[in-house]
Amino acid sequence: MRFAEIVGWGKALPPTVLTNDDLSKMVDTSDEWITTRTGIKERRISHVGATEMAVVAARRALAAADMDPAELDLVVNATCTPETLIPASASHVQARLAARNAGAMDLNANCSGFVYGLVTVSDMIKAGSVDNVLLVGVEKLSYLVDYTDRSTCVLFGDGAGAVVLTPSDRPVGVLSSELGVDGEAADILCVPEFGTAGRPGRPDPRRSGIYMEGQEVFRRAVTKMGEASVAVVEKAGWELTDVDLLIPHQANLRIIDATARRMGLPASKVFVNIHAYGNTSAATIPVAITEALEQEMIRPGANLVLAAFGGGLTWAAAAVKWGERTTPLSVSDAELPPVTQTVWELLQPNFEFYGLPEKLRD
Repeated sequence: MRFAEIVGWGKALPPTVLTNDDLSKMVDTSDEWITTRTGIKERRISHVGATEMAVVAARRALAAADMDPAELDLVVNATCTPETLIPASASHVQARLAARNAGAMDLNANCSGFVYGLVTVSDMIKAGSVDNVLLVGVEKLSYLVDYTDRSTCVLFGDGAGAVVLTPSDRPVGVLSSELGVDGEAADILCVPEFGTAGRPGRPDPRRSGIYMEGQEVFRRAVTKMGEASVAVVEKAGWELTDVDLLIPHQANLRIIDATARRMGLPASKVFVNIHAYGNTSAATIPVAITEALEQEMIRPGANLVLAAFGGGLTWAAAAVKWGERTTPLSVSDAELPPVTQTVWELLQPNFEFYGLPEKLRD
């Protein structure tokens, strides 16, 4: 029987930081207000497009696997902020990597996108459809942020993470999964005019940014992430005490804490980096996997639970048995290009489109 093992991992995070204190200069908020409600202290703002971040994360993941891009059979880009709709952003990533033998596609399940992608490509590997797969989670959410809207501008940031999967004859990788969606509530977290619902050439700023009914999204996320996480543990044949590490989507620290309580897990078994990056949607979990490995929180043979909730309203969880290797086979020298602008200069297009925040008008 074939299984799908994660053998490479990498991340790419823009160096430019937008702090809570920076946001307090734009809207009526404070570091204390943001931290107590979300757990976020800062987030990254990208000076490059999503493709550039995806390629750097991918090169680092391929190096960790000691794999040449020409060995890839498939490139999957999990994102809700593609650089282009036609072609899919994965086409650009495939070309930049020179992964000449690989198919390529984007997958959009919003914040649940990486877990949806992981389940999808794992099943393809198990079925023998493909062997070597690159799965990227990448977002440039700052593109969609209205910095006059306090309820959303404090939450989101940019970044990318990637993993490489290959076949294994050992029972590793995704052992069970839960994928779900409540489409009837999709509009409580959305970007109303990002697709063909918009008006070409006449975008409406009031409907072109992220809209969220925060309290209702919070309530549903707490319920569904907890339920799905418990379900995959049971389906994998584990007890909750068998879980070595929960790696949740990093949207809100209170959601993470509620999911951990539902599973009866202590803080030492929950990975958290939301304070440093905020919500990077599909990028959060692959970035978290990479950092958990760097911090030696993932041991050989570890039992992991990945859980996410996002727009759609989608949710996803997977029980993952880690393999024996937790260190990269090699290291890539790929880097994002240097930054030549301040954070305020990087945000200027948002100010011009959505309007200058009231505190900056003086």
